Amino acid sequence: MGPPNRWVMLSLGMLAQGACYLPTGALILLVPVLRAQGFGLGDVGLLLGAPSAGMVLALIAWGWSADRYGERLTMTVGLVCATATLTAAAYATGLAALGLTLTLAGAACASGNAASGRVVLGWFPPERRGFAMGVRQTALPVSGALAGLGTPLIAQAYGVRGVLLACAGICLVAAGTVGVFVVDPPRPTRAIAAAAASPYRTAALWRIHGASLLLVVPQYTTSVFAVAYLVGERGWSELAAGRAAAVAYLLGGAGRLVCGRWSDAVASRLRPMRQLAVVNAAVVLLVATATQAGSGLTAPLLVLAVAVSMSGNGLAYTAVAEHAGPVWAGRALGTQNTVQNIGAALTPAALGLLIAPAGYGTAFALAGVLALLAAPLTPSNEVG
Repeated sequence: MGPPNRWVMLSLGMLAQGACYLPTGALILLVPVLRAQGFGLGDVGLLLGAPSAGMVLALIAWGWSADRYGERLTMTVGLVCATATLTAAAYATGLAALGLTLTLAGAACASGNAASGRVVLGWFPPERRGFAMGVRQTALPVSGALAGLGTPLIAQAYGVRGVLLACAGICLVAAGTVGVFVVDPPRPTRAIAAAAASPYRTAALWRIHGASLLLVVPQYTTSVFAVAYLVGERGWSELAAGRAAAVAYLLGGAGRLVCGRWSDAVASRLRPMRQLAVVNAAVVLLVATATQAGSGLTAPLLVLAVAVSMSGNGLAYTAVAEHAGPVWAGRALGTQNTVQNIGAALTPAALGLLIAPAGYGTAFALAGVLALLAAPLTPSNEVG
């Protein structure tokens, strides 16, 4: 029996990744609903960061599981656990209970983040890997776009509980599909695995992780608070803001494809990553300026900023995995996800507290400066 169709494996990895991100994307769209239920902006920021906090606790462990036991088992078990914890979150009441169950759901969803990348890397050759990882990374913006279109409608009819139960149902379907159809890529022999040295002995991986952490801030500042800004400050309806978020996510998904193809064409992941960090900073700083001026251009610039800030996500993941090699790829991707989710967990809570006294313009300006700092931190020498 020959190897499976690599594009089918990619599609299954995207399904797992998208299902695992869907609760986070849905929560972002529930900000106005949660505020209407009496949660303060700081409380909402904590709830939005809860799934990311859960991922931080579990990503390296799921990466080790993928290295040790394979991608299919890791993703299937994680998605089943996500189904259970999201169902529990749907029936939780109060800030503490909802925050705890969302944290556990994030820990379960970390399985898809840690393991699906290994499926792509294992079945695609290096010269096509950047585009393939770009395609895989579109699972997040596509999932966010679907959340943007569906979450307001479900929330209007069934509330927060209905949205969380819908997410649980999608995770259950993904668990069954992955469990039946995913084929693990070939694995190194035990002798090779035992002889493989840690890639963390040099600074390159640490610098990529650090630059990615800085770039998480503009991504989550713009995506998390776009809906709240458009509804609260510009007077948009929740449905209109949700559609704008969906457009931004779809543009971001297209940007990930372009960046993946770009990195294959120039045989570099890091050079495009550095250049895109500068563009990211410029766009977010324009959003900050327009916000402070009360300009009508703020909304389209904000959509553009969301798209640009998520476009280069796959570049760092590909660079990390290629540098780590097949023996360490799961753990390295788990570490990469951990670093990014530390930023994703802290950004909504910290900037939610900053926005209250200082305004949205200040938060956007801070995010733009951090994006600019990511450019020199990214290694100049290619890895892999």
